[in-house]
Amino acid sequence: MEGKSVAGRIHEAIHRLTAAEKRAARGLLGSYPTLGLAPVAEFAQQAGASSATVLRFVAQLGYKSYPDFQRALREELEERSKSPLQRSHSAAGQERGDNNFLDRFVSQEVDNLRSSAALIPASEFEAVCARLAENKGSCYLAGGRFTDFLAGYMEAHLRLIRQGVRRLDGRPATRADQLIDVKPGDLAIIFDVRRYDTSLLEVATELTARRAQIVLVTDEWMSPVARFAKLVLPCRTEMGRTWDANGALFTLVEAVIARTTELSWPTASKRMGSIEAK
Repeated sequence: MEGKSVAGRIHEAIHRLTAAEKRAARGLLGSYPTLGLAPVAEFAQQAGASSATVLRFVAQLGYKSYPDFQRALREELEERSKSPLQRSHSAAGQERGDNNFLDRFVSQEVDNLRSSAALIPASEFEAVCARLAENKGSCYLAGGRFTDFLAGYMEAHLRLIRQGVRRLDGRPATRADQLIDVKPGDLAIIFDVRRYDTSLLEVATELTARRAQIVLVTDEWMSPVARFAKLVLPCRTEMGRTWDANGALFTLVEAVIARTTELSWPTASKRMGSIEAK
C-alpha cells in the first residue's frame, strides 16, 4: 500500500474490515482527516467504536502504530494544501537549458500511468464500468477548474453509448436546477484534484442527500469528496514541479469509456448505429 493516502488505504481495505472496524473507517471518512488527528479515545467515541477497534483498524491499514497513522495524515494534509508556488522544485533554474526535459517529463508521466494502474483496485474500476454499462437511471458528471474538461470529454463519449448522461453546469444556480432531477440510484461521477474545489464538495453533499451513487476520480491525496463516494479511482498526478499532470486522469477516463463500451456493446452498438444513420 506504499504511496497510497490514508483515505486510499481505507477504500482498498474496506471489504475485509469487520463491522466494528467499518464503523471506525466510516467515522474517519465522515470527518476526514480531522478525526484521525484526535486522540484514540476521542476517535473511538466519535466513531461509535472502542479504542481497541480503532487500533485494529489502523493496523489493518498497514500502520505500525497510531502515531505513525497520525503522522501520515499530517503529511498528507500538508501535501494536499500545497499551492503551485510551493510545489516549484529547487532544480527549476538548472533545467532551463536542459535539452532532455521533454524526454524526462514524458518518462515521468509514463511512470505516473503505471503507478495509477497500481493504485486503483481492479474491482473498483470494473464496478464503475459495470455500473455505467447497466444503462439504468441517469449519469451526472462534474469537474472543477482543472478537471471540468475531463467531465466534458467523458460526457461526449458516454452520450454515444448510453442514455441519460448529463453534465452538471459550473454555475451554481444552473447546477442547483439540475440537481432537482437527481433520483435515488442515479450515478454521479465527480472529478476533483488538489487544490480541491469546495463547490464540488457541496455538490457531493447534495447528491448524497438525494441518494445518488458517487464515483470519485481524484489524485493520490484524495479529494474530500471521498467521504461521500461509493467508488474511488485515484490517479498519480505528482510531477515534482509547479504543476501536477492530468495525463493519468485522462488515460483513466479513456479506459473507462473503452471498458464500458465493451460491456454494453449489444445496446451501445445499436445506439451508435442509430446516431450514425442520421
